[in-house]
Amino acid sequence: MKLFNFAKHFWLLIVVAAAIGVFLVGCPASKKAVGTGDAASKVYVAPGEYDEFYSFFSGGFSGQVTCYGLPSGRLFRIIPVFSQYPENAWGYSEETKNMLMTSYGFIPWDDAHHPELSQTDGVPDGRWLFVNANNTPRIARIDLSSFETDDIIEIPNSAGNHASPFVTMNTEYIVASTRFSVPIPQKDVPISTYKENFKGTISFIKTNDKGHLELAFQILVPGYNYDLSHSGKGPSHGWSFFTCYNTEEANTLLEVNASKNDKDFVAAVNWKKAEEAVAAGKYQTMKSTYYHNYIDHKTRIAKSEKMNSVKVISPKDVPGLIYYLPTPKSPHGVDVDPSGEYIAAGGKLAALIPVHSFSKMLKAIEDEAFEKEIDGIPVLKYDAVLAGEVTDPGLGPLHTEFDGKGYAYTSMFISSEIVKWKLGTWEVVDRAPCYYSIGHLMIPGGDSRKPWGKYVVGMNKITKDRYLPTGPELAHSAQLFDISGDKMELLLDFPTMGEPHYAQGLPASILFDKQVKMYPIEENEHPYAVKSEKETKVERKRNEVHVYMTTIRTHFAPDNIEGIQVGDKVYFHVTNLEQDWDVPHGFAVLGANNSELLVMPGDTRTLLWEPKQAGVYPFYCTDFCSALHQEMQGYVRVSPKGSNVKISYNSPR
Repeated sequence: MKLFNFAKHFWLLIVVAAAIGVFLVGCPASKKAVGTGDAASKVYVAPGEYDEFYSFFSGGFSGQVTCYGLPSGRLFRIIPVFSQYPENAWGYSEETKNMLMTSYGFIPWDDAHHPELSQTDGVPDGRWLFVNANNTPRIARIDLSSFETDDIIEIPNSAGNHASPFVTMNTEYIVASTRFSVPIPQKDVPISTYKENFKGTISFIKTNDKGHLELAFQILVPGYNYDLSHSGKGPSHGWSFFTCYNTEEANTLLEVNASKNDKDFVAAVNWKKAEEAVAAGKYQTMKSTYYHNYIDHKTRIAKSEKMNSVKVISPKDVPGLIYYLPTPKSPHGVDVDPSGEYIAAGGKLAALIPVHSFSKMLKAIEDEAFEKEIDGIPVLKYDAVLAGEVTDPGLGPLHTEFDGKGYAYTSMFISSEIVKWKLGTWEVVDRAPCYYSIGHLMIPGGDSRKPWGKYVVGMNKITKDRYLPTGPELAHSAQLFDISGDKMELLLDFPTMGEPHYAQGLPASILFDKQVKMYPIEENEHPYAVKSEKETKVERKRNEVHVYMTTIRTHFAPDNIEGIQVGDKVYFHVTNLEQDWDVPHGFAVLGANNSELLVMPGDTRTLLWEPKQAGVYPFYCTDFCSALHQEMQGYVRVSPKGSNVKISYNSPR
């Protein structure tokens, strides 16, 4: 009798299982109620009380980051990062446009995937949140005292910045790598020459003493798809680990052609050795154009710097820089346990979860237990680095987080569940169904040395019948589980913004007392700021008109302006004179092909308006601020081009 070749046909079984799973979850009749009244009490946060944790979710194709409270699942804030955001004029106001500049010009959108908290001694410290742009490769740094994007750096020699932005134990570096290998440097070559001409890069970005991001160096690597990363901690500090698939180096129909090898790799990168190489001059300086954008804290205006070169290291020139750890099959996530010893990988097409040992890896390197070498990178023997395998975990393992109590939790995309397993014995001890097709999962601090292992959040890719239907486009679904006991307990479903690919969480107490509540008006160094209504004015400079305006409850100064002409560029520089928390003011003018402004207390923001027709145009406050909010308005008179109407304006006081 001829036996079925499981290994040969495994990828086909996975596809069939996925199709069956999607069909089944599309049947509302099969839906069962999950949860109890006790679960409801565990997520209830009474009016006036606070959530225990902040959590930060990537917005995926929204390009932003969202902030939710846990355990309530309440949305607190959308933090604009890589996409324009008309609610507060991010990317629209003159102060923030430069934050979206790249070597390709102004880019108004991107695909944000992985938020990552800054760490000290391997523990989230609440200073910063980093997040990657996948489409036009960039990394952003968000200041968690203001919940504002403070810094964005473009990554050259990269495409599909997916394995990003994962920090080292003390935030010495933020690491990133290419999902799509490309010709480096870019050039016009046939796509069919992929194996000859395409390469990947691994980038190491550091923060300087002002927190600004700097591209320290890049490592040129074989042309695989580098997917995700985490850095070592404790004994493995000084190393970063990256999953990579498509070791076949296919350039078409990757679902088949990049799934042929039984094992791909986890790349182990010794970044301390890379530092030594740079210090010794073992690199080439490659011409590369990229942008660094940051907020000047004195003026609160974005500045944009054009950079022209980067240090690039070749593994052939630095023996011991990188080692490949064979890993089945098409691995996605790579996660380092709190001790720094175990490195778990999620092979999307594997029927097990391989766990590598850092100490065994070092011994294998010492013993030269190599299978082969690829472009100067030794491939270690699988058995020589393996700590153990989690068998029969389910189908489609993706990501693993840790609870700090000796257990790991892995998301299983195809079988749509979270699987809990024990470190050291590799036995599955619990599993909980997810609705539906879970991608990432998050335990607050679950990728750090000291997780706060009370909850795990599953981020599901398919929603189907979990909420009231809203046409063909549905919100994505997150689910909160209590993991404080032996068994996982589903507590809450809550919808999310965009498509979350990953999240991070930390106790609210770390951030609560650090929050900026207003900007001291006396410290405002914006060149067009005014500190009182007596300083307001309107000035013409050829076809530019600058309106130095103030806003306070409940009027603008000035609120009647004449002498504007068709074709003028009118800059409304609006300073909010309020010095109280939670009293922003808005500004909008009829016919502006722009967004509104939302101006925080003590801050200045600028809207550019270019009137196309003569007439009288109202402007008003868009943010309800007081009982007389409706009275907060004004008018601008626009005359024909060449009119002799002089600039004039009033002052209400």
